[in-house]
Amino acid sequence: MARSWLEYRSPAWVQWCPGCGNYGILTAAFKAFAELDLDPAKTVVVSGIGCSSRIPYYINVTGVHTIHGRPIPVATGIKLANPHLTVLVMSGDGDLLGIGAAHFVALGRRNVDLTVVMHDNAVYGLTKGQAGPTLPAWVQTKALRAPNIQDALNPLLLAIASGYTFVARAYAYHVDKLKEIMKEAIKHRGAAFIDVLQPCPTYNNVMTQQWYEQRIYYIDEQEPDYDATIKSPEERGEKTARAIAKAMEWGDRIPLGVIYRDLTKEPFDARIEKIMPGYLEHPPATRPVHYEGKPLVDPFKVFTDRVVQA
Repeated sequence: MARSWLEYRSPAWVQWCPGCGNYGILTAAFKAFAELDLDPAKTVVVSGIGCSSRIPYYINVTGVHTIHGRPIPVATGIKLANPHLTVLVMSGDGDLLGIGAAHFVALGRRNVDLTVVMHDNAVYGLTKGQAGPTLPAWVQTKALRAPNIQDALNPLLLAIASGYTFVARAYAYHVDKLKEIMKEAIKHRGAAFIDVLQPCPTYNNVMTQQWYEQRIYYIDEQEPDYDATIKSPEERGEKTARAIAKAMEWGDRIPLGVIYRDLTKEPFDARIEKIMPGYLEHPPATRPVHYEGKPLVDPFKVFTDRVVQA
C-alpha cells in the first residue's frame, strides 16, 4: 500500500515566515515522495545554509544540513557511495549559485543521478535581504539601500550549459504542478534541476505573488507542441537550441514546466561501472570493512604503498 504524505512529515516546528514560498515546496515534496512511494530509509535530502536549508528537519527521511554552498558535493558523495539511494539537494539560489556555483556546474558535467530543487527568491532571506544571484540588475528591494548593480544569473541556461540532463522551472504557490515536476525530476536518470520561483514576502517586495502570477505561464498549456526531450544524438542541436530560447524568456512572460530533457547521456554511476565493473552491484557503502573483527584493508599499507620516493 502506498504511503500517505503525512508519513513524510516530521514533528519539527516549521520556522518560516507566514506566506513564505518554502511552505509550498515542502508540501510538494511530501506529496511527490508519497506518490512515488519513496522508502524514507533510502531517501536523503541535503541542504546548505539559508531559510530554505532548514527543510531536512521537516521531512521524515535521512536529512543532512551542510555548510554554506556545499550541499551538492556532500550529496554527490552520498550518491556515489550508494547509488541505490534517492538523493535530493534542496537549497536556495544564494547557496547554490553564489558560493556554491562551482559545485553546481561540476554536478552538470558529471551528470550524477541527483535532483536539485532550488528555492529561488532572488534574495538572501536568512541574512536580511541582500541581493541574491538571481535578482535582476537595477531592482531595489526593501532591504537594499541602492538598486542592485549586478546582472542576474540565468539558472536554466547555466544548468543546460553545464550538462544537466533535466531542467525545469516551477512556482512555489502552485503546489500540485510543482509536485508533478518534482516527480518527473526524481524519476529522471541523471542530473536534474528545478528552479522554483519562490516569493519572499518579508524581503522581496518587488517579485511578489502578484508580480509572478501576472507573468508565469505553463508551456504544456499554451504550447502543446513544445518538445525538448532529446531521444537521439541527432536531435540534440535543434532541441537544445529550442530549450535555450525558452530558458531566455523572462520579463512579461515567464515559462514554467520541463524546459529540457536529454535521455541519451549516461549518468555518472554508469560511467563508473565501465571502469570499475561490479560498482553498481556492490557499491562502497554496502561492502564489508572487516571480517571476524579484523579490517579487510590495512590503511597504513594503503598509504605507504603510494608514497613516492624522492
